[in-house]
Amino acid sequence: MQAPANLSDSRPASRNVRPLRRLAAYLKPYPVLLTLAAVSLLAAAGATLILPIAARQILETGFAEANRTLISQRFQLLLGVIAVLAVASAGRFYFVARIGERVVADIRKQIHGHVLRMNPTFFEVTPTGEILSRLTTDTTLIQTVIGSGASMALRNLLIFAGGFVMLIVTSPQLMGAVVVLIPLVLLPILTLGRRVRRLSRLSQDRVADTSALAGENLDAVETVQAFTQERNERERFGAAAEAAYHTALLRIRDRALLIFLVITLMFGGVVGVLWLGAEAVLSSRMSAGVLIQFVFYAIFVAGSAATLSQVWGEVQRAAGATERLMELLDAAPAINAPAAARPLPEPPRGHVVLDAVEFQYPSRPDEHALHGFSLVIEPGETVALVGPSGAGKSTVFKLLLRFYDPGSGSIRLDGVDLREADPQTARSRIGLVPQETVIFAANARENIRYGRPEALDSEVTAAARAAFADDFIQGLPERYDTFLGERGLRLSIGQRQRIAIARAILRDPAVMLLDEATSSLDAESEHLVHEALERLMANRTTLIIAHRLATVLKADRIVVIDQGRIVATGTHEELMSDGGLYARLASLQFAPEG
Repeated sequence: MQAPANLSDSRPASRNVRPLRRLAAYLKPYPVLLTLAAVSLLAAAGATLILPIAARQILETGFAEANRTLISQRFQLLLGVIAVLAVASAGRFYFVARIGERVVADIRKQIHGHVLRMNPTFFEVTPTGEILSRLTTDTTLIQTVIGSGASMALRNLLIFAGGFVMLIVTSPQLMGAVVVLIPLVLLPILTLGRRVRRLSRLSQDRVADTSALAGENLDAVETVQAFTQERNERERFGAAAEAAYHTALLRIRDRALLIFLVITLMFGGVVGVLWLGAEAVLSSRMSAGVLIQFVFYAIFVAGSAATLSQVWGEVQRAAGATERLMELLDAAPAINAPAAARPLPEPPRGHVVLDAVEFQYPSRPDEHALHGFSLVIEPGETVALVGPSGAGKSTVFKLLLRFYDPGSGSIRLDGVDLREADPQTARSRIGLVPQETVIFAANARENIRYGRPEALDSEVTAAARAAFADDFIQGLPERYDTFLGERGLRLSIGQRQRIAIARAILRDPAVMLLDEATSSLDAESEHLVHEALERLMANRTTLIIAHRLATVLKADRIVVIDQGRIVATGTHEELMSDGGLYARLASLQFAPEG
C-alpha cells in the first residue's frame, strides 16, 4: 500500500468522534492508572451530588439551640464530603493527566518509528512540515482531551445525569419545566457543533500548511538569502499564516456563539424554573429546603451542560487530530521484510548483480529511469558510474539500498535477491557517502558513531584518523565533544565530507556507494578527501558516481549510462579511443586536474 497522494487533501470529512476509538489501544496497557482515574472520577462526581442533600438537611434542621448538636454533626458530614471531593478531584486530575501524557508519548514514539520506515515515495507527496505538525500540534490536542477534556466531560456527564435524576426526585413538577429547555439547548449544540468540527479540521490543515512552508524555508535559508527572496518568502508565509488565522477566527466565532447560546438558554431557563419554585414556596406547596436542593441540582445540571458544550468542541478537534495521526500510521511502507526473509551469506563478500532491471519512479510512471540495466560487480572491484544528469546513476544507488524495488529484473547481493532479504540486513552491508553530507545536531563523536552506534570511543577516533578528520576535530573547542550545529554549519564542506567518510569507515561495509563530490573543495581539502576515499575504498566493492577525472582514472572499470541504459564499459583509455558519449563527457564534465 502506497501513501495517499496527499494526506491533507485526501482526508474524509469527519462527522463524528469515532476516530477516538482507536485511542483505546493506547489505554489498554495501563489498567491500574485507568482504574484509579475511574474511582477518583466516580468519587468526585458522587461527592458533588451529595452536597445539595447535605445543604438541604442543614437548612431544614432549623437554627435553634436545641438542634446545636445535630447541626454540628451535619456540618461535620458536609466537611467530610468536601474533603472526599477535594481528594478525589486531585486524584482525578493527577491520574488522568498522567494517562494523557503517557498515551501521547506512546503515540509520538510509534508514529516517529513508523515514519522512519516509509520509503522515499511517501516523502515525495507528504511535506515534512505536515508530519511535524501532526507529531506536535495534533498530539497536543489529543493530550489536552485525554489529560483534561475527557475527565471533565465524564465528570460533567455523571453530574448532569445524576443531577437530572435528582431533579426528578426532588420536584417532579419543576422538572417538567426543565425538560422543555432540553431541546432548546441541544439544537444549537448539534447545529453549530458540526460547523465547529469542520472549521476545526480546516484550521489544523492551515496550521500544517504554515509549518510545511516554514520548514521548507528554514531548510533552504541559504538559497533564499543567496537569491534575495526573503521578501517573497515572508509574503508567502504571511499569506499562509493569515489564512490559518482567518480560518481559526471563523472557528472561534462559531464556538463563542455556541457558548453564548447554550449559557443564555440554559441559565435563562433555570432562572425561569426557579421563579416558578419561588412561587411554590410562597404558596406553601414546597419547602425552602427542597427549593434550595433543586436550585443546587439545577445549577449543577446547567453548569455541566455548558461545560459539555465547550468540551465537545475540544473532543471534536481531538477526533480530527486522531484521524490525521491514524492516517500516518495507516500509510504502509512499500518496502517491507518478507515473512520468511532469506539470510545473507557470511562473511559478506560484496558481490553485486543487477540483472535486466526495469524501473520507473512511482511519481513518473511513464518514464524509464533504468531500462534493461544489467551490471555485475565483483567483490573488491571499483566501478565508476558516468553519465549526464538524469541518466540513472543515483537510481542505481537507491535500488541497491532498496529504497525502491525494480519493476522487473532482479538485484542480488552476495547471491540473494534483495526482495527476499530483510532490508535492514542488506543495508547493514552497504555504506553510503552522499554528495550532500548529512551532519546531525550532535557532537563530532556521535556523528561519526552514527555509522556503528555500538562502536567504542577508540574505534571512533581510529575511523576519524583514517578519514583525515582527527586533526581538525582536535582543533575544535571541545574536540570530539564539540556540538557541530544544525546540519553541521560550523564545519566546512571538506570537513563535513571527512566526517561522512569516517562514519563509513567505522561502518566497515562490504559494499561502498560513493557519490563523490569534490569539485567545490579547495585543493588542500580535495587532496585530503581523496586520500580518505582511497582508504575507504580499499579491499571493498565500491560504486562511485564520478565527478572528477582522478576518480575515474583510479576505477577498475567505467560504466557509461545514458537514459537508463548502459551504453559503454571500459577503462578511461578504451572509452576515450572509442569516442562517443564518454569522450564528450570527459571534455565537458570532468574538471581538469591541476
